[in-house]
Amino acid sequence: MLRNKRLLVLLSIVLLATTVLSGCSRGQALAKEINMNLHTEPPTIDPALTTDTTSVQCVELFFLGLTDFDDQTLEVIPELATEWSASADGLTWTFKMRDDVQWVQYDPGSKKVTKQRPVTAHDVVYGVKRTINPETASDYAYVDYIIKNAEAVNTGESTDLDSIGVRAVDDYTVEFTLEQPAGYFPGIAGMWVNRPQPKEAIDAGGDAWTEPGTIWTNGAYLLDTWEHENRLVMVKNPEHFDAKNVSIEQINWVMVTEDSTAFAMYENGELDVANPPLDDMDRVKADATLSEELYIAPQLCTYYYGFNTTKPPFDNVLVRQAFSRAVDRQKLIDTVTKGEQKPAKTFACPGVFGSPAEDDDFEGLTFDPAEAKRLLAEAGYPDGQGLPEVTLMFNTNEGHQKIA
Repeated sequence: MLRNKRLLVLLSIVLLATTVLSGCSRGQALAKEINMNLHTEPPTIDPALTTDTTSVQCVELFFLGLTDFDDQTLEVIPELATEWSASADGLTWTFKMRDDVQWVQYDPGSKKVTKQRPVTAHDVVYGVKRTINPETASDYAYVDYIIKNAEAVNTGESTDLDSIGVRAVDDYTVEFTLEQPAGYFPGIAGMWVNRPQPKEAIDAGGDAWTEPGTIWTNGAYLLDTWEHENRLVMVKNPEHFDAKNVSIEQINWVMVTEDSTAFAMYENGELDVANPPLDDMDRVKADATLSEELYIAPQLCTYYYGFNTTKPPFDNVLVRQAFSRAVDRQKLIDTVTKGEQKPAKTFACPGVFGSPAEDDDFEGLTFDPAEAKRLLAEAGYPDGQGLPEVTLMFNTNEGHQKIA
């Protein structure tokens, strides 16, 4: 069964932690095809422009990174890179790369796979600089601010792309120079925004370079079909360096936003994997067949609501603290989500290095309505008097609506 390897946790104030993914499977791990739900149209599959988890999931299957994360230990492991090292002062990181990875172009009409050329260090350099270039308008360029001069270029303080601290030492060696030592940099180097990107395909295709027949990829899968807002089909890349270990020949994605509809498709045999709707969790757990098919596993993810801190009332930290203290996370889990999630008392969830989430001695964020009222009063809004109107924006997926 295919699954998303990781989700990036964004920085904000935590209201609820969802560290569990509920799912049902018809047990087709050995099938040649699998039918799954993307839930929504991917806004993009351009690595430099990707921000959402749906797009990240696609990018993960189409493009390789220098590094990856071990699914069990979460340690940084090689992918395109074979090894890496840091200078004594921690400012220079050097990655040696595989020489057997190809850029390929797939023709959906003829089903022909064309090897274009090898993936090289120059593609990594181009991809990193393209992400940082303000003309690209990458929302995630800020993760590269640890790279020398990346922030200056991305914010327009400098227009010299060549001053960015990344260069190809040779065709299969890429070197990064950092603003300051960062032991975590190998993890950053493998993020989707730092994937190698094919300049020829981007130059030729422009904004449409990621469409079927035009896109060049180097990962485990090729793009066969993309009917926008409807379905997307991926086929196995026979030129993938590890193709022998890719068991699924074809992934058929639908884009069904309603969990109830997707789950009905699952029960009708049209999907092989589905997330049970919140309203159906009790029924699933009570059903002899569905309860056996239910698989609940930890996921590196924090579910949160973020505050706009640039205008009242949330420019006041006391108001933010009051709202956070007013949320009964455990009751939300017990009565709404019902998927064995854990209440978030920290932003970094269990499994993230250094997180005190499972430290019994760390109180963190807890439900305390009396303290919430006190904080609100201290902020100048006793019993909520004078508090300006607050607008809550949320994803319109059925589950998100119920949580909201």
